[in-house]
Amino acid sequence: MSGVARDQDVDIDLGQLVRAVWARRLRILAITLAGAGIAFTGAKIMSPQYRSETRILIEPRAPAFASTQQVNDAGAGPLMDELNIASQVQLLQSADLLKKVINDLKLYNLPEFDDAANGSAMSSIMVKLHLKKNPMENPPEERVIDAFVERLQVYQVPGSRVIGISFTSKDPKLAAAIPNAMANVYLSTQSGAKLDSNSEATRWLEPEIEGLRRKVSEAEKKVAEYRTSHGLLQTNGTTTFPAQQLNDISAELTRVRGDKANAEARAQAVRNALSSGEASDTLPDIMSSQAIQRLKATESGLQSQISDLQTSLLNNHPRLKSLRAQLADIRTQIRQETQKILTSIENESKVADLRASELERQSDTVQANSARAGEDEVGLNALEREATAQRQLLETYLVRYREAASRADSNSSPADARIVSKAIEPVDPYFPKVVPIVVVAAVATLILSAIVTMLAELFSGRALRPVDAAPETIEAETLVEERVAPQAAPVVSAVRKPIQPSMLAIVGDEDEKDVIEDTEAAEKLPEDDNEFSVASVADYLTGSRAPLAIAISPTGDNGSAATVLLTRMLADAGRRVILIDMTGSGYPTELMAEDQAAPGVTDLLCGEAAFGDTIHSDRLSLAHVIPQGQSDVRRAMRGVDRLSLLLDALAAAYDLVVVECGSADVAGVSRLTRSRDVEIILSLPEIEETIFVTLMTEFQAAGYERVVLMSGGEVAEQTLGRAA
Repeated sequence: MSGVARDQDVDIDLGQLVRAVWARRLRILAITLAGAGIAFTGAKIMSPQYRSETRILIEPRAPAFASTQQVNDAGAGPLMDELNIASQVQLLQSADLLKKVINDLKLYNLPEFDDAANGSAMSSIMVKLHLKKNPMENPPEERVIDAFVERLQVYQVPGSRVIGISFTSKDPKLAAAIPNAMANVYLSTQSGAKLDSNSEATRWLEPEIEGLRRKVSEAEKKVAEYRTSHGLLQTNGTTTFPAQQLNDISAELTRVRGDKANAEARAQAVRNALSSGEASDTLPDIMSSQAIQRLKATESGLQSQISDLQTSLLNNHPRLKSLRAQLADIRTQIRQETQKILTSIENESKVADLRASELERQSDTVQANSARAGEDEVGLNALEREATAQRQLLETYLVRYREAASRADSNSSPADARIVSKAIEPVDPYFPKVVPIVVVAAVATLILSAIVTMLAELFSGRALRPVDAAPETIEAETLVEERVAPQAAPVVSAVRKPIQPSMLAIVGDEDEKDVIEDTEAAEKLPEDDNEFSVASVADYLTGSRAPLAIAISPTGDNGSAATVLLTRMLADAGRRVILIDMTGSGYPTELMAEDQAAPGVTDLLCGEAAFGDTIHSDRLSLAHVIPQGQSDVRRAMRGVDRLSLLLDALAAAYDLVVVECGSADVAGVSRLTRSRDVEIILSLPEIEETIFVTLMTEFQAAGYERVVLMSGGEVAEQTLGRAA
């Protein structure tokens, strides 16, 4: 009997289950030993199975005499493709390859590969009951292949181009011989496939080459006949005769025109010398004349004689007169000879002019012939292109034919694979592993025995016990009360005492007394003037589109407490709001931050904290806060201009950014609000007309249009226009 009522809640007694198993430990141990013994006997009775493996690497291979280009072309083929490796795995398991291995090793004579002929009694019973197909209905060859495939495993080694061939057999020698035989048959098959492709290429190329030779001969004959019939004879292999003739005439015409210009220039020089009476013996054409040179020599001799006789004879002496007459005659002859030279040069110019005219006429004729030759070359080029294409195709086929013919031998076409690891005869059997089998059987028997014992204990009801809820409930309530009581007292006290929402921020602070005094002062403010309340300012900011609100607390921390209350009201209203503590005392940080030493705005400006690390959650609302920070305030304020980027980033992420500046002046606020739509909040717990008017006047002078006054719990919107 379990002692449990039928309609009573029960639970499982784990201790009873453990005790039941321990009480029957000897029985469980005996069963475990029996299971281990049975497993050991069965493992010993089983016939040992041996496994060996051969590995083949698929890679492009070429004969030793193959050129580098051929090797590169072979390596660029699809042999590196993953699908090609998978195809080779399937090829190794093809029926043709398996049949060849079976026939080479005569495996059909081994009883191991025809178990159906010596079937067991259980197999015969299953066949008679039609639970299994009679294996004897299959042909002997099929039965051998089926038994072979059951023991064969072909796989691709992951992440490589290596294929493994493993085989399991009762005979260790056969387990090593079959993978090696399969690898050899595979390599010979691959090599034979290459030989067959080379032979087929040779047989196909022979008639194609003969046909191309005839086509090339006919095309070249057409080119020669067309060239002869149209007079397109080549002079230097590339230029036709008309074109070469035109080039020659053009060159000769240029030379003749140059000679003409040279002759005209020489003639003009001689004319200028004769007309001006200048000495003509400096001109090259005159100085090169033999007659001029002789006359000049005679003139020089007569001049010398006259000069000698003038020293001893009078000017009217007959001898001097005779010499002067001879000198005048010589000079006349020089002028006449010079005139002849001029006439000769002018004749050269006329001849050059006539030669140029003749060459121009010939050039016109040759140009017409060259134009006709150009039209004829269009047809010639087409015939030459056809002949060139046929010749290139013939050369390509000849190269392929020579390559295919050179690989007709079996050694010239190696398979695109090689054996990297041959199977060796295994020493230890692959199956069965006696020790692992015995260990697994013993553990399984132990676990099953323990489970059966526990189930028996549960079904008997001895491991079930009734559930008594009252003591546990009282115990749980006591435990909760003990854990929560130390923290609940301040909360209850806070609930009982009617306080402003800002008082919730001081729960648990060390300076609780000072905070309560500040909030009590805020409670004493008049409550009948609702247009100055914090709620009114929160409603106003909810409807405002300004992304930035600057809170100024001229009186210090009591004004900052009102700003914190405003931020929490906005967060409770569903606005995404964040407060930045820019006060000197860090009072908003004290009210909102969980950790007073959390990184804040001063750490960010000093570069000692990242932007994301300075944003923290308010401990009493959904608002966020950026604390004052722990860095030096003076050093941080040197980079206050960088707050502009901070405010832009926060304005893009939040509905409203509240900056509590403490008792800041207008100049400091202006550095944060340049070219921004901003709301200015004056947080004054007690409305002092002097302070209010002074601040309004300063903000009006600075160009601010909207200023919101907040007095503790009572706030109103005041514009500079109304204040004026």
